[in-house]
Amino acid sequence: MQDSMPYTVGIDVGGTKTQLRALADGGITVDHVRGSAGWRPHEASAAADWLTALVRDALPAHARPSAVAVGGHACETPRQCAGIRAALQERLGVPALVVGDAELLVPAAGLDRGVGLVAGTGSVAVGRTAEGDAVQVGGWGAVLGDEGGAAGLVREAARAVWAAHDRGEEPDALARGLVAAFGVAEVPALGAALEAATDVSAEWGRHSPVVFAAAEAGSPLARAVVADGGRALAGLVVRLAARGVAVDDVVVAGGTVLAQPALYEAFTAALAASLPAARPQRLRVPPVQGALALARSLR
Repeated sequence: MQDSMPYTVGIDVGGTKTQLRALADGGITVDHVRGSAGWRPHEASAAADWLTALVRDALPAHARPSAVAVGGHACETPRQCAGIRAALQERLGVPALVVGDAELLVPAAGLDRGVGLVAGTGSVAVGRTAEGDAVQVGGWGAVLGDEGGAAGLVREAARAVWAAHDRGEEPDALARGLVAAFGVAEVPALGAALEAATDVSAEWGRHSPVVFAAAEAGSPLARAVVADGGRALAGLVVRLAARGVAVDDVVVAGGTVLAQPALYEAFTAALAASLPAARPQRLRVPPVQGALALARSLR
């Protein structure tokens, strides 16, 4: 029976959306997209149960996986990934691999090594040393880090606007945009509005278009925030290089950096200044392709 064919399975678990792509030896492809609700990567058993249910729901009846590779949102350390991998292998009885979702970018681009850089709501960069050890930098969340990601840009924009207010300057396009976006009456009220967020990354990040619109309108404050964000993203790659990661190729993904030319150009300019030999490129295929490539390598 066709459904009994073994399927090589790749899974990209994002912060909001999960994509599973599977390929059978006969060339049959399964493409399954669902929400990421219930994903708990800090609990290995729960994460493995979630992934097992996903595989069984997505594959045809009576089909079986032959290898499974997962790029998981918030899988932040080798120890954490190894725990999920062990639990998943125990449940499925096939070779498995679990890495952070940013590690899917390099294989998705068809490369054996390099840096995966994501700047969406947050920001993170990953790579591997010559010995094969995974290294991740950034990704510390909107309160402490995520510079160059949507939420981090809004945080830094608010800081710039507050500083201008303290200098006695009249509100410019950035200040007016943030005040309107957060639904407050004046600049000093922005602090309480930001602190009131229950989901900081999502609620701050959704206002990032205000920063880019103000920059395009000529706001020096907004332009400085975008330029600083680009330098911060390049700084992640510099940190990886200092830790022995090969940075010749830098694969870039994420809704913020790819959708906003000003940020991407600021990043590439800063990268060229710091690491002239690095070659940045936009990821032009879904990251799940990287998971599928990793699953094939397990076989």
